[in-house]
Parts: sequence; structure tokens; C-alpha cells
Amino acid sequence: MSLITQLQQDQLQARKDKDQKRLSILQVVLSEIKNEQIKLGKELQDDQAQNVVASQVKKLRDGLKDFESAGRSDLAESAQAEISVLESYLPEQLDDTELRSIIQSTITELGASTAAEMGKVMSASMPKVSGRADGNRVRALVQELLK
Repeated sequence: MSLITQLQQDQLQARKDKDQKRLSILQVVLSEIKNEQIKLGKELQDDQAQNVVASQVKKLRDGLKDFESAGRSDLAESAQAEISVLESYLPEQLDDTELRSIIQSTITELGASTAAEMGKVMSASMPKVSGRADGNRVRALVQELLK
């Protein structure tokens, strides 16, 4: 079953269950997917839909940091709940050990040894971890391993 179909079915179930919070979250992400489809002029593949969901999670995490720094625990809790719902539609995230291993093998493949080659390592690593690791985590580990 495609991700979009799963989201639509879960939206319908949330409507039947009168789960307004979940329904609202799913409506927003389906709307973003629809906007992306209109922009591209075609139906999205699962990986493209996952990118839209991941983008929504990233936006929510950025907002979460702002809410926490402003002392708005009510908004922070709401954003965290939305993140939890959306993350259930994303592939399982790599732990640091797995991610480190992938990046280290990429560095070895490329023969990279200096921080100046970070861009090359990043561009080779990101497709390998697509959807399973945040770019900021990858960047931090690449920087650490190239020191």
C-alpha cells in the first residue's frame, strides 16, 4: 500500500473515531502532498511523499525549538504530538552506530581525508541514508569523522 493511500485511510479512520487532533495533522500533510503534486504536475511516488512528510516533521522540530526557548510548553507539547504522529509514517531512523558506519564506508570509498572534502562525502552519503537520517545528523558525523 502506498504512503498516500495509508495517510488517506488513516485520515478516514480518524474522522470516524472523531480524533480531531490526528485528523487535523493528517489533513495538513495530505494538503502538502497535494500541493507538491500540483507543483510537479504528477502523482508523487512513495519516496517523494516521504520527503513531504519528513519536511513537515523538520518544520515542526524547528518550531518546537522556538516554542521551548520561548517557554511555551503548551505549543511545544502540541508540536511534539504532531511529530510523533508523522514520524510513524517515516522509515525507522538509523541509530548513530549504523549511520557512523555508512558514513565511514563512504569516506573510505571516496578516499576523503580532509574537511575540505565534506561536500563530496555529504553528497555521496545522503542518498544512502535517504529518509532514515536527518541531514543535520549526517553533517555533524561527517564533520566529526573528517577531523
